[in-house]
Amino acid sequence: MPSTEEVVASLREALVGAGVVLPSLCVDPVTGASDEPFPLVDLGRCNVRVAEKLASVVRGERPAVGSHAVDARDGRIGEVRGHVGGKVQLRPVGGGREWDCPPDAVEVAPRGEVLREQVRGVNREGRMRC
Repeated sequence: MPSTEEVVASLREALVGAGVVLPSLCVDPVTGASDEPFPLVDLGRCNVRVAEKLASVVRGERPAVGSHAVDARDGRIGEVRGHVGGKVQLRPVGGGREWDCPPDAVEVAPRGEVLREQVRGVNREGRMRC
């Protein structure tokens, strides 16, 4: 049987692989130091965006809420905001109006493309008049 620390490390790795980071994930120090045979794992606290993403991963939604995807119909990149009525809701990386996309037209967005869209958004904001 793996140690509690090994289980926590395995859980952390699995969560990161699913795009979820729980910064406070650890062995509960009170039960870990006691004579209990099975110490508790403290999942810690997280912000609402991480909780939403975790719920999406647990529900098996693909792509998970909070991840980035490409609408294969027109190449737009957006952040996955939800799964409603059989559609994937996407929002432009720099903000803006959400749009619905059929699940079969959604592809994982390459990290480089997401970064490029984020830089474009920052550059646009820098050109705005005060």
